[in-house]
Amino acid sequence: MENPIFFAYYHSLVLDTSHRIDSPASGKNPHVKVLIPTFLGNEQRNYYGNEAPSRLEVIWKLYLGEGETVISRKVGTKKWKGAGWTGQPLLVMEDSVLYLIQGAYDHHLKKINAETREIVWQYKFDDVVKGTGTIWVNNKADNLRDKYVILQGSRLGVGNYLDSRHIPSYRAISYFSGEELWRLDSKWTDSYSRDVDGSALIINDTAYIGLENSLFTVFDPDYRNARLIDSMLQPRIIQERKLYQEKDVLLHKYNVVTESSPSLLNDHIYIASGSGHVWGYNLKIKELDWDFYIGSDMDGSAIVTGDSCIIVSVEKQYIKGKGGIFKLNPLTEPENAAEWFFPVGDNDFVDWEGGVIGSVGINDQYLSKGNSRLAAFSGIDGYLYVVDHNSLIQDSLVLGPDSLRTYNVPKLVFKHYIGPSISTPIFTKNKLIAASYNGIFLFSYDQVLNFQLLDIWRTSFEATPVVHNRRIYIASRDGYLYCFGEINKNP
Repeated sequence: MENPIFFAYYHSLVLDTSHRIDSPASGKNPHVKVLIPTFLGNEQRNYYGNEAPSRLEVIWKLYLGEGETVISRKVGTKKWKGAGWTGQPLLVMEDSVLYLIQGAYDHHLKKINAETREIVWQYKFDDVVKGTGTIWVNNKADNLRDKYVILQGSRLGVGNYLDSRHIPSYRAISYFSGEELWRLDSKWTDSYSRDVDGSALIINDTAYIGLENSLFTVFDPDYRNARLIDSMLQPRIIQERKLYQEKDVLLHKYNVVTESSPSLLNDHIYIASGSGHVWGYNLKIKELDWDFYIGSDMDGSAIVTGDSCIIVSVEKQYIKGKGGIFKLNPLTEPENAAEWFFPVGDNDFVDWEGGVIGSVGINDQYLSKGNSRLAAFSGIDGYLYVVDHNSLIQDSLVLGPDSLRTYNVPKLVFKHYIGPSISTPIFTKNKLIAASYNGIFLFSYDQVLNFQLLDIWRTSFEATPVVHNRRIYIASRDGYLYCFGEINKNP
């Protein structure tokens, strides 16, 4: 499985279905329902699961391990434990059994039985696995192994550097067998990264992703259409477009990295880039034709709201003003697209200066009649913020990231100190869950926007949680994957 030359040769020659794995080890074909197929749940990046618990009791925890990763030639390698940003588990139901797909810093992607904690299989990458994958359901597949495919990225590979000849940091893995189906060799560009953190968007069996080399890449995920290139079976690339301009390279000192995941709104795909741009890709003409320029680094994804806008997060870097959150109306020209901007405080923490690193969570998928449309985000300044993203403060303006232009500001409805965070807060109908380097925080809220802190669990988190049937699943930097919920203490 880990020998790309053998694997490519095998798949280029053996097409007889008698050689394929047609079912899981049970010998049965289960009924499969993919509940959370990609980062933040869907193509709009705004769904996080069905129902959250009211307490944070540890139902179980599973040690994910640790692994080395290259920081730079000068610094060398470091060991990281558990899992980090974005690190959200994918959820799949097979008959009545829930399974998690979790990337980890021990270099493995793991399929985990959510009831027994059993690791069903694990696939080894060349480096730590950071981002969240995407599960592609190939309805044209002629066997079970090829029908459910995980598209997953990793860091560039221990022993590799930016100038290495090949960096196959993005791969396709069978959900049922854990077998590698292909690997994508990330090109060396003006970006100083060849990792892959983003989660692909799948539309009509075509995949769209921004690699960290900042190439917006459109490709065919089906291994049957892959090609043998440099002794690796690689997916057919349909199109590549740069997510940066030449001037951005020097302004950002080659930090034009794209870490966000693309989202779909009408006939456009929207993606934020570390080059300082929010780009719109037109699916009709197959070109980037919308560009909202901010100038700062941006790592969070563009979140689609129920009123056909997008919400993006802004780091405090390369700008005179503050980082924060923009709500943009992409149906207008970029220079007039900003509905509002909400600045957050500056704070020197690790390598950050402030702003918001993670994505924004919204409650639009969980609204009842009369509810406010809420947006939650966690800042490097240590605060969790909740705003009504459809309500502006009258006669109030704030300076934008450039410290020159002013913008409307939304109504702040809740603020709570949780510690610096790069995780994305998530909503359910009446709960809000936020993780930080100080722990995970569980809040309830009602229709009149009364927020109450229900519980806290203290350890260090970078990843984003997901919920299902009153349980919360989230990986930590302490080495463990946690399942939180309510322990029934009745005999």
